[in-house]
Amino acid sequence: MKPIRDLPENDRPREKLIKKGAGALTDRDLIAAIIGRGVKGRDVFSIAADIGRIIKAKGGRITFSDLEGITGVGMTKACQLVAAFELARRYPVMDPNHRIKITNPEDILPHVIDLKTKNQEHFICITLNGAGELIEKRTITVGLLNHSPVHPREVFADAITDRAASVVLVHNHPSGSPEPSAPDIAITRQLAEAGNLLGITVLDHIIVAARGHVSLKERGIL
Repeated sequence: MKPIRDLPENDRPREKLIKKGAGALTDRDLIAAIIGRGVKGRDVFSIAADIGRIIKAKGGRITFSDLEGITGVGMTKACQLVAAFELARRYPVMDPNHRIKITNPEDILPHVIDLKTKNQEHFICITLNGAGELIEKRTITVGLLNHSPVHPREVFADAITDRAASVVLVHNHPSGSPEPSAPDIAITRQLAEAGNLLGITVLDHIIVAARGHVSLKERGIL
């Protein structure tokens, strides 16, 4: 075991990140770059390897309690890691050379999972290019849909700017039930008609809630 300072400069995670970029580092090295150093009896790479196993087992959704039991991970390191993963979740990298392809409702759900816990209805428009790849996700309105109708102009203005070929609409039901209401169906059909006039297809309207989700396309409404 060697302290970071005793390693050759090219083997130090942070120096490697600066010179080669984050993409050149292994998972273990990235974790080591975040936590910075080891503790007495355990070097940074041993700790990073243990953390890496937890991250893989949890699919990246780590919590403070997942990490605090690892020898060498105190409150500071655990908080750094949980904060780093939460920040990455909030701002996913949209690499134009590697866009996320949307082929079914399940592909959308990871991008709107936070809607399940909202106590107001949020109406989201997700724009897609001609290959069905995600361009952008935007919140159009916040509030009850039947009290604050969603206007086609608000939905399609940015889609036109994006040169989108299609859109997927998403909103949540704070009640916990994903079953579509009469206003949900009416708004969906209105927006689909507006999209047809603009040459932008409404591929689906997905309702998410605490007790699941419903695709209006799969229901035959679109």
